[in-house]
Amino acid sequence: MQDIIRQLEEMRGAARAGGGAQRIETQHGKGKLTARERIELLLDPDSFEEWDMFVEHRCVDFGMDENKIPGDGVVTGYGTINGRVVFVFSQDFTVFGGALSAAHAEKICKIMDNAMKVGAPVIGLNDSGGARIQEGVDSLAGYADVFQRNVMASGVIPQISMIMGPCAGGAVYSPAMTDFIFMVKDSSYMFVTGPEVVKTVTHEEVTAEELGGALTHTTRSGVADLAFENDVEALMMLRRFFNYLPLNNRERAPTRQTTDTPDRIELSLDTLIPDNANQPYDMKELIIKVVDDADFFEIQPDHAKNIVIGFARMEGATVGIVANQPMVLAGCLDIKSAIKGARFVRFCDAFNIPILTFVDVPGFLPGTSQEYGGIIKHGAKLLYAYAECTVPKVTVITRKAYGGAYDVMSSKHLRGDVNFAWPTAEIAVMGPKGAVEIIFRKDIGDAKKIAERTEEYRQKFANPFIAGQRGFIDDVISPRETRKRVCRSLTMLRNKKLDNPWRKHGNIPL
Repeated sequence: MQDIIRQLEEMRGAARAGGGAQRIETQHGKGKLTARERIELLLDPDSFEEWDMFVEHRCVDFGMDENKIPGDGVVTGYGTINGRVVFVFSQDFTVFGGALSAAHAEKICKIMDNAMKVGAPVIGLNDSGGARIQEGVDSLAGYADVFQRNVMASGVIPQISMIMGPCAGGAVYSPAMTDFIFMVKDSSYMFVTGPEVVKTVTHEEVTAEELGGALTHTTRSGVADLAFENDVEALMMLRRFFNYLPLNNRERAPTRQTTDTPDRIELSLDTLIPDNANQPYDMKELIIKVVDDADFFEIQPDHAKNIVIGFARMEGATVGIVANQPMVLAGCLDIKSAIKGARFVRFCDAFNIPILTFVDVPGFLPGTSQEYGGIIKHGAKLLYAYAECTVPKVTVITRKAYGGAYDVMSSKHLRGDVNFAWPTAEIAVMGPKGAVEIIFRKDIGDAKKIAERTEEYRQKFANPFIAGQRGFIDDVISPRETRKRVCRSLTMLRNKKLDNPWRKHGNIPL
């Protein structure tokens, strides 16, 4: 018996050693942690239950039959984050560069299957050179098996990808189908084809960082949601982020005790809106002053900055925040912001997270680049997401809500549950000046008359009271009372039930 136990420990030691001391040292030299070190940091101490430690690849070509390492380049299993179960796979770059083989893929598929059975999230720590070339189509089949599980798990359990090294070719599509993608600056990248292929095909000279680095994907492409300075910060922030999410689509998100009272009055909000309607203000100031403990976890802060999305808590319960940002493009909706907002709204709806929307939107961004880029269809994505959404929806219009953009931003007409407006709200088809220049086109040459007409229009229409008379606004509230009124509304809506008509699935305007 002692011999068998000793053999077991030797085998475990071989698996834990990964690609060996030299490769581990190289990994550390790049400022990166190993696969197992990452899991230790991510999960609660001594909570990790590893599966398939002894799995090896089955390839016999190109001398691979003489080159086998237990675990085959990925560490899989489950553990807890703050006591809540989560399944994890962590690719090991020290073993075959983390390349995916059939056996490697089977290990990932096994934890995904079990996560679906028990209703627990999956976190993937990606650090892989891509498909293992020596295995040919077997490795491609392995990727497809993972892709299929990503799709079946979508909207059932949260899926989070942390890109902590290279992620190229087919490897990028599994993260792309997960709910959130985080990256590590200067050590992770994602692209379908690498710089050498790009140069060969298009003759463009580009570095890996420029093509698919963390900065590129968190600012320009919007593929990634956040980028962190190093592995340690990334994993600590991932633990914090995880606390906002439910374990699956049948549960509520966790609540956290707070000493921030729901009826707190915030006097400074009474002066947040400038007297000049064309002067911007920072919508994030409003968000921070309304939510619990000024704690707001923003998603995609550097991409499509004219809309703000993220998670916060109200009375300890998770809410999703969507808000126009007057500081950028005057808060107009454009292609990128519509896509950003729509995806976030759909995630919240899938996982029972109420949505709080702050509106200050003068309309959709005009211009040929937007029209040629398909703003009609992309803008409709946000509209579709809000209209389909069945979770509690509370909306606060702070200033401008013009035209179709008023409709889109969780209006009463898209089944908004509680819709408030500040006294400064302007709810109309368009701004007073533009409206007057259309209605009274014959008077455009008379500046005095146009000014009078503009003021008349502003007094009559550019306020929340016409919408209030129609019941499209439930109440006009004092800015200082925003937190109190929102908290009461969310409490009232806690047991809301609303079903969409039966269908296989809708056809969102992709």
